[in-house]
Amino acid sequence: MELFMEWNASVKKQIESRLMEKERSLAEYACKSAAAVRYHEAQEDIRPNFSRDADKIIHSYCYSRYIDKTQAFYLVENDHITHRVLHVQLVAKIARTIGRFLNLNEDLIEAISLGHDVGHTPFGHDGERIVSKFLQERGEGIFEHNVQSFRLFHDLEAHGKGLNLTAQVLDGIICHNGEILKNEYGCNRSKTPEKLLEEYRNSLSGTLKSKEMVPMTLEGCVMRISDVIAYVGRDIEDAIILKLVKREDIPQEITKVLGSKNSEIVNTLITDLVNNSLDKETLVFSPEVFDALNQLKNWNYKNIYLNPKKSTQDEKIKMMFRTVLEECLDELQSGVKKATGINHWCESLGEKYKETTPLPRIVADYVSGMTDDYLMNAYKEIVMPKSFGVSFGEK
Repeated sequence: MELFMEWNASVKKQIESRLMEKERSLAEYACKSAAAVRYHEAQEDIRPNFSRDADKIIHSYCYSRYIDKTQAFYLVENDHITHRVLHVQLVAKIARTIGRFLNLNEDLIEAISLGHDVGHTPFGHDGERIVSKFLQERGEGIFEHNVQSFRLFHDLEAHGKGLNLTAQVLDGIICHNGEILKNEYGCNRSKTPEKLLEEYRNSLSGTLKSKEMVPMTLEGCVMRISDVIAYVGRDIEDAIILKLVKREDIPQEITKVLGSKNSEIVNTLITDLVNNSLDKETLVFSPEVFDALNQLKNWNYKNIYLNPKKSTQDEKIKMMFRTVLEECLDELQSGVKKATGINHWCESLGEKYKETTPLPRIVADYVSGMTDDYLMNAYKEIVMPKSFGVSFGEK
């Protein structure tokens, strides 16, 4: 017996009426759910389009892999250090707070926030640079995690069918680059879904860098700056726990404006942004706060991300990546199934994927989707000898 609960017609009508009323109450520059565009037809659903996308994202395979992916610090045995899964939750919370204050579409903001980092490789930005170099050496474009996030949702999830997310959510994801800090964030409302696909293809080839992309919605801008707000102070707290820096090391010209604790920094940045952006078509910080934020971001790079103490394992990480990448490529080229599992994974995506995707890009897709532990285990499987059973014939 097939069980399927139908909506009560009267209840459904009331819900739809209330949802429409909420839409009408949004700010002039908000993106309404009714404006959502999908690349393929979708079944009718009572949920607003962007809310539905958020549900699709959190139930995806790539979302579940956040749990064991590096945020800023890897190979650290400390349960209080931020992992990618926590960072994404922090971004979503901060972005929705800003969106609520500015009366923007929180469903769209949440969907972009939850999905923005699924394309990250194991071991964070260090892994990203290694995978990108692997592709460049073979003339197959570049690798950027935000572009890969788009690729996962649009092309790879659901066994190569994609999740059919709205163009607005995919756009916010591919344009989120939190490494680029600007004093004003505006959107390109004239960008079409077709133009977005063109940007995606060009960004894979490297002819368009993600820092040049502009979101099509103000909600995409909110998520982009929220990414910075979420990590800039939190990474300091993690670095203090790991004894890479001390709180008093932060220059006073920064702390007197932003504060020295993550909670103070987040509160200052959100308050200043909303104070200067309410009912405006762009997001703007005050000159004083923007200057302090820019200084803090640069200070983080010098004292945390590029700290020699943090990079003691870099060569080992690089060797591990290169070994797994090369072994995967060799397995695809030879057709001989080895320890990597890439052939089995590739088959799960269907014949069209294998026929239309260059082998190095297949390798990048596979390895970038690994968690930290999965990559290390794959490396061990390749380089570590296996013991046999009682006899050589035993399996």
